[in-house]
Amino acid sequence: MKNTYGDCLSLTLFGESHGAAIGAVLDGMAAGVPVDEQAVAACMDRRRARGDGLSTARVEADEVRVLSGVVQGHTTGTPIALMIENRNTRSADYAAMASLLRPGHADYTAFARYGGFQDARGGGHFSGRITAGLVAGGAIVLQALERAGVRIATHIAQCAGIDDSPFAADDGEALVRQFRTLDGRGADFALLDPGVQAPMQDAIRAAGAEGDSVGGILETAILGLPAGVGEPFFDSVESKLAHMAFAVPAVKGIEFGSGFGFAAMRGSQANDPFRIDEEGRIRTETNHNAGINGGLANGMPVVFRTAVKPTPSIYQQQRTVDYTAQQNALLSIKGRHDPCIVPRAAIVQTCAAAVAVGDLLCARYGESWMTRPDAYREEAR
Repeated sequence: MKNTYGDCLSLTLFGESHGAAIGAVLDGMAAGVPVDEQAVAACMDRRRARGDGLSTARVEADEVRVLSGVVQGHTTGTPIALMIENRNTRSADYAAMASLLRPGHADYTAFARYGGFQDARGGGHFSGRITAGLVAGGAIVLQALERAGVRIATHIAQCAGIDDSPFAADDGEALVRQFRTLDGRGADFALLDPGVQAPMQDAIRAAGAEGDSVGGILETAILGLPAGVGEPFFDSVESKLAHMAFAVPAVKGIEFGSGFGFAAMRGSQANDPFRIDEEGRIRTETNHNAGINGGLANGMPVVFRTAVKPTPSIYQQQRTVDYTAQQNALLSIKGRHDPCIVPRAAIVQTCAAAVAVGDLLCARYGESWMTRPDAYREEAR
């Protein structure tokens, strides 16, 4: 079982939904990099459930304990071990349906892979709960990226069929303003247009009241990624980001820039013309290709969107199989589940992207982007 992502900068996830704890090990951070644990806590708060009808009633404190790799607010250069205790588990909710395969979940595939030895409580290692460790580790990388002039943000582009305003992918200055909007809006519902928050939340609660769930689309923008970062094929910018995006449970699709819209375009529409801007930098007039050409960053904003499926745990009766009795059965799921995971997944996608971008930068610049961010920015111009 592979639980580690990354080459130069790596993140390993551990734990199960109802185990004693979950967490992550972040390896490859240079020594002497500042770590603000309050900033980590702020990211964890954005992912945390609030029991407000929009997320699961399982509310965890999600306090991150730094076990190693950080002393007096700075990295030591050794692996950073991060632990989050599970304090609010109700494993009995799953006992009555232990042999019933939950549609949309990993119950059957986990059984096929591990032969019944997997921890099935609350989804075990396949649970979205494991993404808390991804956020904890990614939040540390996110801080280092911001010092190096790279910023990442995610908003809810669509939820329950209701659209938010899109990121201004062609306009870096407008994107900066949109990032500020997200920063100023608070922790738990990442939207650019405040007018769509109430309709989205009403639609989520309505689905939950019917024992159902809804999905959506998350849009992430990366600002400040220098031209030339990435590799032409297997470690392209798209490949690295997509690898991490699909590590987030419930993500079922991804597109960069105009994405599937390219299929209906002509080359004259899809190409991004180059120009020299007022500061003498090479830029493109449009950004259909999401700041990436040939697998390498071209200096424009990298913008991608992911499709997040509806939460598979719904309270409506569903047809399934009892794999112990080897017969068809009906399932009525118990327990505490999100009617929509999209709002909580926004910060997960941001932190996942941060780890991918950090690994890309390490491959191109080594530790210098972490240890000498000012000098690195001059070199990367």
